[in-house]
Formats: sequence, C-alpha cells, structure tokens
Amino acid sequence: MFLLSVLLRKLIRKGHLTVFGADGARHDFGPGGEAPVAVRIQDKATERALLINPQLALGEAYMDGRLTVEKGDIASLLNILTRNLNRGFGGAHWEWLNMLRLCMKRGLPHNTMSRARRNVAHHYDLSGKLYDLFLDSDKQYSCAFFERPDNDLETAQTDKCRRIVAKLDLRPNQRVLDIGSGWGGLGLYMARTARVDVTGVTLSEEQLKIARDRASRQRLGDRVHFRLEDYRKVKGPFERIASVGMFEHVGVAYYREFFGRIAELLTDDGVALVHAIGRSDGPGVTNPWIARYIFPGGYTPALSEVLPAVEKSGLLVTDIEILRLHYALTLAQWRRRFVANWERAKALYDERFCRMWEFYLAGAEMAFRNQGLMVFQLQLAKRVDALPLVRDYMMPVTSGIPEREKSAA
Repeated sequence: MFLLSVLLRKLIRKGHLTVFGADGARHDFGPGGEAPVAVRIQDKATERALLINPQLALGEAYMDGRLTVEKGDIASLLNILTRNLNRGFGGAHWEWLNMLRLCMKRGLPHNTMSRARRNVAHHYDLSGKLYDLFLDSDKQYSCAFFERPDNDLETAQTDKCRRIVAKLDLRPNQRVLDIGSGWGGLGLYMARTARVDVTGVTLSEEQLKIARDRASRQRLGDRVHFRLEDYRKVKGPFERIASVGMFEHVGVAYYREFFGRIAELLTDDGVALVHAIGRSDGPGVTNPWIARYIFPGGYTPALSEVLPAVEKSGLLVTDIEILRLHYALTLAQWRRRFVANWERAKALYDERFCRMWEFYLAGAEMAFRNQGLMVFQLQLAKRVDALPLVRDYMMPVTSGIPEREKSAA
C-alpha cells in the first residue's frame, strides 16, 4: 500500500478520497471541500494490481468484490479519479504503459468480417431483457440529444431522432440505409415520420429478431427491411445513409474502406450522416478494461483520424456538430435506471455482471464529463449542391411529427 499511497497522494488534488488498505489501515488523500469517497481494498494482491495496471485492475477488483465502496458509490469514485487525472493517465509508469499501448495500437487484431461478428455478439447479443432495464422505450442505445439538461430520457432520445431526420433532409420514398440498425428504433422512426424506405443491417442476431418483430407490429414491413449483414456486403444505391453508434466498432485500419463503401452506395445527390463517439484530444487507445469486458475490438477515434479517410473517399464534409455533455447526461440516466433494476438484472445474470455493468456505465459517464470524450455528427455528401444553401433545414420540423411518433412500439 505504501507505493500506491505515494502515487495517490500526488494524484488527488481535488476532493477527498479515503482508502482502507488490505491491513485495515486508513489513508486519506486530497484537500476535501466536497462529498468524500471511501473505498476498501480487500487483499494485498489487489493493491499490487492497482499499482501496476490500474486501468484494468480497478474494474476487475470492483467486479470481483475485491474493492468495495463504503462511502459514495462507484460513480463517485470514478468521478474523483477522472477529475484529477483529467486527460492524463496518472503520471509515473502509468504514462509509459499508455504510451506502449498507443504504439501497439496499429498491431492489434484486424476487424475482419468474422471478427466483427464475434465482437458484436459479445455485447449486443446479451438478453434483450437486460437492455429493457435501462434504455428508453424505443431502445435507443446511443447518445440522446438534450434540448434541456433536465429532459427525461424518452424526450431526449426522440429529439435525437428528429435531429438526425432533419440533417439527412429526408424526402418521401427515398431509399435509406441504416448501418448498425440495432433494435430498429431509428429505422422505424425514419420510415414512420418521413415516409422513406429503410434497409437496416446489423451483425447481432438478438437485435435483428427484435427489430423485425417491431417492424411487423408497427405494420411497417413494407417500408423497413432488417437484415443480418455486414455493411461491406450491402448492395446499393441509396439516397441517404445513416450510421449511429456503429462507427466505434469499425477499427482504424478500416476507416478508408468504411467511407469508401458509403461513397459507393450513395447516389450522386446522396447524403450520409455518421454519429459516433470521438476524442477531443487526439488519437488514443481503448481502455483495457472496456476492451476486455465490454467492447472487444472497439475504438473511439479523434477527428484527425477520421477526416483523412473521408477526404480520400471523395466524399465532402458538409457539416460537423460536436455534442459535448449530451452522452454524460444519457449515461447518467441509464445508470440510474440500471441500479434501480439491480435485482432484475441479477436474476438475468449474476451479482458480478451487475457490478461490471454499473462500472461500465459510470466509467463511460465520467469519461465524457472529465476526460475529453464527445460525440460527433458528421454530415457527408458527394455533390456540393446536394443540400440546401442555408443550415435552417437542420432545425427539426415538428409539425405533424408527434402524431406519427405515437405508433412507436
């Protein structure tokens, strides 16, 4: 505990953290001034692991019950740690460890079609009942848009969909491709409110079943077609393409191929919108705990990694919007809902799974609050005159839409 204490004393400059070591001794860090957080480390092995590789070991220790939070909750602990880390990694050997991961990034396994399928199954083929415990009724599993910070999740997710429809400048009977269509919420929304024909592709069998069932129940089977298919195999053309919450799974080595496929699939006057998590501080590496337990193969890019691939594809960037704290607000609501349904989640899986999922939601929230993560919406076209001259069309049109939204299920 001695070396860990030395490092924590240098790190914690805001707030107050109390750590009870494996021997029961109390160690206090930070000046205070806000609600204190207290944790207990259960054994010496966990102390060593936290010293050597905290980015991996902290989540594992919490999952296994080898680190418990005795004052506050795991979100409070991650908040104080990330606020003090800011966009760094804790100094000392931890910075060198991250530099090593950054150097190794290009050598990580390629996101081939078969590997992409396995990676998607790891996360998205979990029971649909799990996602029912914390998502909105439309099962939107991406950043909501908060017109007001106190809006509820249902309102914010609907506002997100309205905004995407507006940015795509949808027209009745256009052919729309939804890459990474999830449980079908966005595709169904576009068909219902904009009267377009949607092809949605996903690699998750669990999501596909639910999406097709929803299309049938909403009587949209003639307008929306969901398929188990890799975007690299899709045949076009399409007047519009949307990709929401999927680009994070593409992999850096495949960005040129991704945007090249969008260019191939779009009609000459087509428009695409890519909504994804990004980094505001340049290229980085995926947190090793997230990579192992939550999103294998996932990576959050900086725009400096994305835009060169767009330029080489021949597509034009017609608009970029950065959503800063919107995902933090989304994740906070997901986390509160999940914790409120803890026993139901435990019945589906077990206590360890629940602690893992809570750590994931809390850690992601704090990364958006304190460590430079954001969401970008990238609007793309093939022709400079494919969209109206003035951005006013991007303001969501609400006249007549609320009535059409009512049929969601």
